[in-house]
Amino acid sequence: MFDPKALDGLTEKLSQAIPPGFSHVKEDLEKHIHALLQSGLSRLDLVSREEFEVQKAVLAKTRSRLEQLEQRVDELEQQLKA
Repeated sequence: MFDPKALDGLTEKLSQAIPPGFSHVKEDLEKHIHALLQSGLSRLDLVSREEFEVQKAVLAKTRSRLEQLEQRVDELEQQLKA
């Protein structure tokens, strides 16, 4: 679903924004930020890039086949009219 490395990177960026005065709670905040991000992202209906590309290829193939069938139907209709 969502790349764990990207989630870790986002967590790290957010934890770097924590002011130095709060360094004693930084580790705890990192854990909470990570958990919140993971929870929020898990509720989204996301697919991986790989899944997206597979579906994109299936759709392209289906579209091509549909165009072929439409052309064939047009040819058959022309034959019936003749």
